[in-house]
Amino acid sequence: MINLILCGGAGTRLWPISRTLLPKQFVKIFGDHSLFQRIAIVNGGFCSKQCIVSNAEQYFLAREQLQAISLDKTSFMLEPIGRNTAPAIALACLDLSPNDIVLVSPSDHLIRDAESYSKAVKRAGELAELGNLVTFGLKPAGPETGYGYIEASGESVKRFVEKPDLETAKKYIADGNFYWNSGIFCFKAGVFLSELNEYAPAMFNACKEARQKAATEDSLVRIHHEDMMNIPSDSIDYAVMEKSKKVSVVPCSIGWSDLGSFESLYKELPHDIEGNTEYHHHTSINSKNCLIMGNPTSNREIATIDLENMMIVDTIDALLVAPLSSSQKVKKLVDSLKEKHSDLLHTPQTVIRPWGTYEVIDEGERFKVKCICVNPGERLSLQKHMHRSEHWVVVSGMATATIGEETAYVRPNESIYISAGTLHRLQNEGIMPLIIIEVQVGEYNGEDDIIRMDDDYKRHK
Repeated sequence: MINLILCGGAGTRLWPISRTLLPKQFVKIFGDHSLFQRIAIVNGGFCSKQCIVSNAEQYFLAREQLQAISLDKTSFMLEPIGRNTAPAIALACLDLSPNDIVLVSPSDHLIRDAESYSKAVKRAGELAELGNLVTFGLKPAGPETGYGYIEASGESVKRFVEKPDLETAKKYIADGNFYWNSGIFCFKAGVFLSELNEYAPAMFNACKEARQKAATEDSLVRIHHEDMMNIPSDSIDYAVMEKSKKVSVVPCSIGWSDLGSFESLYKELPHDIEGNTEYHHHTSINSKNCLIMGNPTSNREIATIDLENMMIVDTIDALLVAPLSSSQKVKKLVDSLKEKHSDLLHTPQTVIRPWGTYEVIDEGERFKVKCICVNPGERLSLQKHMHRSEHWVVVSGMATATIGEETAYVRPNESIYISAGTLHRLQNEGIMPLIIIEVQVGEYNGEDDIIRMDDDYKRHK
């Protein structure tokens, strides 16, 4: 069995802890492992290898998190832009043998009952061997209006239904033969591609052409932007599952949550005696049943008085306060921030790059201050900025700085200056992490003011 993990989601409903450059699947919400790492570990017990479908921006983040859990035998399919789940799955399946059994896993879901999940996967594999497209139907815990449903008779699917209103959801629960649609699937690669060709031939042909033109480097496949844009966008449910006559369902209870809102996240986190989520820097006076999430790298205290059923999500650059019952409105809040072109949607406190990390310490009109960590043996791209100059101060390690045609070695407590428009590169040739403080000064200090002339990681501007 091959585990196909879909990593492209932005997780906007959990803003501000989830950002474009660090979406919820890569955030360590539950202990030392992210949701992405948790599903990779669980599925690693019965899958021979993993195929990760991700956007190009998150490739290095996913690779680093897999290396941290020592998971090898992994290939990557990189999409320059998302076109929903059906194309993502098709592009990955085109790289497999027709008889390969594929387990499709969203990377941002939580599965708590590993034993029941393992049994469900085993049964799904058996049905897939018989030529079925298998979906996992979750026994509903209540009349949830945020999920699609599957009506079934045993393991036979009668129909898929859209997210219902509350009264309809209650009727589904009373009927007893409706299940939540989990977004987890299992099938032979060839069967899926054949059904896609049958019911969405334009998508199938566009995916096939895009894969043929893609750039391949060992276990990494990069789809070109123009080819990706030619692929019709659609979900696997609409494109195939709701039309195919080969669909089966495995009813199961696996301790599942899609963590699609702070309200659902609240239910999964540990609580104190007052029903508040446990947070070591929370002081409460008569506050009950609140979601309290603070910045894990900060000692800032969150103090609450007489609050009930509220959510307080505190990060270094954004604070969210609202009733828990309004958590579905976070998406509207994100849309408002999009209209303002706010960088708060994209950049987390610590941004992970293929060469290391950076953290914005402070910023204001015409300046930005960063702490940059370059891993041993790594270097940034050869680049220039048109609207800002930079000052680098070395804190620890030794920097190899290329400025124009000159190369300089900068030691701790030494600094170097790069004027706007000058080609430059920062490199760590040592065996210890290189830490520098970078001060940017200029009329514009956005992350998109960068022109890359050469890059070890094949990134564009």
